[in-house]
Amino acid sequence: MNVASRMPKLPAAVTAGRAVNSGKPPFLGFGLGLRAQHYDAILDGNPPVDWFEVISENYMVPGGQPLRVLDRIRERYPVVMHGVSLSIASTAPPNFEYLQGLKDLARRVEPKWVSDHLCWTGVHGKNLHDLLPIPYTQEALDHVVSRVLLVQDFLGRAIVLENVSTYVQFNNSEMTEWEFLAELSRRSGCWLLFDVNNVYVSAFNHGYDPHTFLNGIPADRVVQFHMAGHSHMGTHIIDTHDHPVCEDVWNLYIAALKRFGRVSTMIERDDNIPPLDELIVEVNRTREIAQAVLPAAGADAE
Repeated sequence: MNVASRMPKLPAAVTAGRAVNSGKPPFLGFGLGLRAQHYDAILDGNPPVDWFEVISENYMVPGGQPLRVLDRIRERYPVVMHGVSLSIASTAPPNFEYLQGLKDLARRVEPKWVSDHLCWTGVHGKNLHDLLPIPYTQEALDHVVSRVLLVQDFLGRAIVLENVSTYVQFNNSEMTEWEFLAELSRRSGCWLLFDVNNVYVSAFNHGYDPHTFLNGIPADRVVQFHMAGHSHMGTHIIDTHDHPVCEDVWNLYIAALKRFGRVSTMIERDDNIPPLDELIVEVNRTREIAQAVLPAAGADAE
């Protein structure tokens, strides 16, 4: 089937590069990724977290305990949705069943924004459950811009896209990752999620200065930071999200605050998940660092 025949016609405002509902998302403060291990502690207490990020796919099945818990948590905290299966850079036809599920969840949850990753995640209808890299070429940029515009039109909102950790590079890339992201945001109107740990990981793996990446991203397009841990293998780093944030990543966070200003920040942990109180220590550190670097903005976040 012709891919173009399955794509809905885009309004002129969208095809001109102005995203639907493109007002910049609000500053939420300092948050945490919502994980099932912490449901009871959150519902039984009042943890000092400003907001939670949920993995979209975990709540896209109608009914069930996770969705009921999410309904209760969102009554008390702002929530954002973060997906892992949008596959925005795929050349396969758009998965409108997935997009409808995402739209239905957003209607129910009313997230402050919806995000995913700049990557592809499968082939021939098979989800590989990995965030796979793309070549940074003009052809790829044109393709991803068109996909972002389509998704934004379908969802009725601008989306947020995250830089991923990478372990290989393409010889045919025509620009850097940060140049690609900057142009993608400019042309599509999408916002950017700046994953501080991912920048650190990719910079180490590919031998460039992470500050070069940071300085190449337009300061007014970043609406969220991710902070996470990784596994350092000596010759390379793997983005495992199973350790506390390391000191080098905390230092890069300081530089990111100086570059981008007051940005909603959260801690990610996906394996070796400790008790909620231990992660709140890291959440509090993001807040304390931001207040030290941006004292006036930090006071506003209280």
